[in-house]
Amino acid sequence: MTDWIEPLGLVTGPAVSNSGLPLQGGPLRFLLARKGDRTMPAEAVPEPWRSRLITRPAPFADLPGPGRPLVMGIVNVTPDSFSGDGLAADQSRAIAQGEAMRAAGADILDVGGESTRPGADPVPPEEEIHRILPVVRALARIAPISIDTRNAATMAAALAAGARIVNDVTSLRHDPAALRVVAESRAPVILMHMPTTDPRTMQAHAGYRDVALEVAGFLAARVEALEAAGIPRSRIAVDPGIGFGKTLPENLELVDRLPLLAGLGCTILLGASRKGFLGRIAGIPEAGRRLAPSLAIALAGAGRGAAILRVHDVAETVQALRLWQAMQSGDMPPG
Repeated sequence: MTDWIEPLGLVTGPAVSNSGLPLQGGPLRFLLARKGDRTMPAEAVPEPWRSRLITRPAPFADLPGPGRPLVMGIVNVTPDSFSGDGLAADQSRAIAQGEAMRAAGADILDVGGESTRPGADPVPPEEEIHRILPVVRALARIAPISIDTRNAATMAAALAAGARIVNDVTSLRHDPAALRVVAESRAPVILMHMPTTDPRTMQAHAGYRDVALEVAGFLAARVEALEAAGIPRSRIAVDPGIGFGKTLPENLELVDRLPLLAGLGCTILLGASRKGFLGRIAGIPEAGRRLAPSLAIALAGAGRGAAILRVHDVAETVQALRLWQAMQSGDMPPG
């Protein structure tokens, strides 16, 4: 895809319900759009871009929308998670954590057995499978499970154990067999931008001429590759990869220009919870204490078109989104 058209001037709320055009059919509306150096009224956006930007994607993983972004709770079965919540091989604690997240309102539980923090060492698929399989089996009884992995063997084992979604930070580039596993299983998949397929080297590749356009172009190419393999856009979500090979200003720009990804016609996921750039801005070196900036960035993402928020602090995010949702509709929540 070339000559991107970028929605601008997002507004929301009952007072502007007839203004501009709806972003992906949701409560957010955009008043303007940019193509290259030219800005136009939203109503002047030509086809096929107009349809791409205003059409609501099919419900991801057949999950009904609760009128707010879906909340994906992070369950790290790792000893070296950047966020300080890795549960190593303590699978019973991981299961209890997932159960608590579901009770707090998580719509999806994202289970991972390999840390992908900057500089993290790889985990052999055999060890990764050993870590996550009991957790996936237990939690799949109570919630939709996504498996956070780069490895095709782990994807296949988790899907067989009850997982429904594949979440690959390398966009199915790391393991040559991953594309086949996803295509044959018909599982929904989350494609994330990372400039390499190895967390040990990704930060060395930070630095872009236009980070938002380059990330969008990368994801467009991956979506097209999956479509060529028989995986439709309705089964694909896209993630700009906040913190994966980006500088602090680039992370902020990606969140601010998140509506650009609406042109892909896919569900948009944002995962910025407890990330290092939030700590640098807020002056909080300990990842586990970054609740306030994590909520702030989650709401910023919700206000720019994110349909799924991947978070560590589920209960607090759900509470914040209830207020956000009430302000979009102007209606008081029940109870």
